[in-house]
Amino acid sequence: MDLKQKTVDSLKKYETDEDFSHLPALPKASVLIPLLLKDGQLQLLLNVRSFNLKNHAGEVCFPGGKSESSDKDEIDTALREAHEEIGLPPNRVEVICKLFPIINKTGLLITPVVAFIEDSFQAHPNPEEVSEVFTVPLEFFTKEADHSCYPVPSIFGPTHCFIFTDPSTGNIHQIWGLTAALAIIVAVFAMEKKPEFEVGFSLKDPVSQFKETLNSRLSKL
Repeated sequence: MDLKQKTVDSLKKYETDEDFSHLPALPKASVLIPLLLKDGQLQLLLNVRSFNLKNHAGEVCFPGGKSESSDKDEIDTALREAHEEIGLPPNRVEVICKLFPIINKTGLLITPVVAFIEDSFQAHPNPEEVSEVFTVPLEFFTKEADHSCYPVPSIFGPTHCFIFTDPSTGNIHQIWGLTAALAIIVAVFAMEKKPEFEVGFSLKDPVSQFKETLNSRLSKL
């Protein structure tokens, strides 16, 4: 079995097809978590938010944003946002699965959508939203070397942070918070590999814990 198929099979074990229509009318958003194969290695594509934005300027994130009334579903939101932000055509995206949604600290219900894109994809960032697009080896998010952890509560335990130096540009990126947490989750699910550091979720039954976390956050809204 080739690496891509193995990765797809691993990720699909954690796919959620639950109907969340029973949830309160929370503002909703989706993020696209784009994987690609490059030189026989799994890579993760990330954005740097424009420095002109009012909120979270210059931070590393995944393509994504709030849902709009014209969106059919969470996947449609993720694909539309990726197209608007980095010029990724929806027909060049192979969606693998939706992961369990989470509620961020502002009360936004976010659905992660994991997909494969072609390694030949050339990003065309919208300068109003994105200043840079880069890729990181997925395995990077399981290593202790460039990882640190802060005793600041987040969605899943403490706050994780990674410092990544892009070998193609020399640019240094800080990847932290929710983006780092999602990168860790996808790395663990896709590679079926335990990280070299402690994570804030159960490796044996993560989906059950994500459900409990969601219900706990809902009870506090």
